[in-house]
Amino acid sequence: MCYSAQVWANYRKYVREFGATISVEEFAILYFHDKGKTRPKTPKAMDDAFAAGETTEERDIWRQIQLWNAEAASKAEQELFTQTTRLNTAQRALQTKVTKKAQEDVRIATNKIEAAKQKLADLRRTDDALPRDSRVFPGVYAPVMIWEDGRRVIKPMRYFCRLPGWTEAVERKFPGTYNARRDKLESSWKDLFGYQHGIMVADVFYENVEGPNGENQVLAFTPKTAEPMLIACLWNRSPGYKGAPDLYSFAAITDEPEPEVAAAGHDRTIINIKPEHIDAWLRPDAGNLAALYAIFDDKRHPYYEHRLAA
Repeated sequence: MCYSAQVWANYRKYVREFGATISVEEFAILYFHDKGKTRPKTPKAMDDAFAAGETTEERDIWRQIQLWNAEAASKAEQELFTQTTRLNTAQRALQTKVTKKAQEDVRIATNKIEAAKQKLADLRRTDDALPRDSRVFPGVYAPVMIWEDGRRVIKPMRYFCRLPGWTEAVERKFPGTYNARRDKLESSWKDLFGYQHGIMVADVFYENVEGPNGENQVLAFTPKTAEPMLIACLWNRSPGYKGAPDLYSFAAITDEPEPEVAAAGHDRTIINIKPEHIDAWLRPDAGNLAALYAIFDDKRHPYYEHRLAA
């Protein structure tokens, strides 16, 4: 499984490196601010790319993002006040009598205070980009390159695919559909494989493995060549309901592990296709699946170095 990835979150990199066009309309729909709407989960780097918007549409998206940021900052400040009050109350109680509740309140409040402070710092930070700014987890949106109207197009999609015919209730029963196994493409993924292909570009992918003492560890895998990974994906557009916009979502395809990944303790590896296969992958022929498997078989093997993630 590809547990998470540090992706190219700035759509401008896709435009520059791949000659792709941004789907401004889909980004505008995603970021449209409405007080009754839950903020979409997006990486900071994807948000911040619009700060340098050159068109009217891009600048309007940035204004929507600023509204979301102001709302998030207000909530974080309220949380900081609430938890600081909780911490002070618990500390005063401990001076009189040590109780488990007071100790737990101190622990929980301290953690939540740190989280709120980090949230506020991230919202206010305008430079010095950090690796976490571009990291996506299941349920988080990322730019995905697809083929549309005769060209490469960048659309924001949720990393957790809702398969054709599924509802939100159905997808909750299958929480692993952010990855698509190669050996399941013609069964579980048959409605998308050969039809709706995409590429997510990433510099690092992360996996959960068992540590030496049986504890869970998160390893970060990076190509030794330092080349960005062109991760083969499948995507779907699900109709919205009750007035909600359509949902774009996707999954990364995984294959048997590279030897060094297996040696590190994980049993799957993303499919990192070669640049010369980009358009062939994005413009699939459902009547010639053999050609698609040939792209997989000719994938890049850069040797994935790993380290313990922070």
